[in-house]
Amino acid sequence: LTGLIWQQVQPRSPDTVELIGEEGFVLAADLPEAVKTELAWASHLLLTNTVTRSLVVFYQGKVLLRRGILGTKSEVVPGVILKQVLEKQKPIYLVVLTVYPGRLEFDYLPENTQGVICQPIGNQGALILAANAPRSYTKQDENWIAGIADKLAVTLST
Repeated sequence: LTGLIWQQVQPRSPDTVELIGEEGFVLAADLPEAVKTELAWASHLLLTNTVTRSLVVFYQGKVLLRRGILGTKSEVVPGVILKQVLEKQKPIYLVVLTVYPGRLEFDYLPENTQGVICQPIGNQGALILAANAPRSYTKQDENWIAGIADKLAVTLST
């Protein structure tokens, strides 16, 4: 028992996969320059500082940004999960996407996405983040994502 106490136990990190899709960065053409800059900044931070490998900004019924590994579909049709996020303005974290029947609504993300966070952007939209490993977002990541979504809400509402 003493030997076990002295050992430092490291939790096993989740198995990652290579997401299927092409690397890309697509912004809606009709956005003001300041909004484009803000979306580019926010998406860059999320892709480089969290386990996010793909993200979509859905606001007022249209896609403003797709970045990272892109899925084959570019259109977002809100399903049950996204509608719930928009209505209740509470984030939903699907830790292992493959076990949720509602995963089919995320057909605009890479087909082998392992985890998804739908984070509300004010009461008008959502930031949809895809990870390449299940159970990979930490509480700190979730707080960071919420803060960036709040900042985007202010920018997009002006």
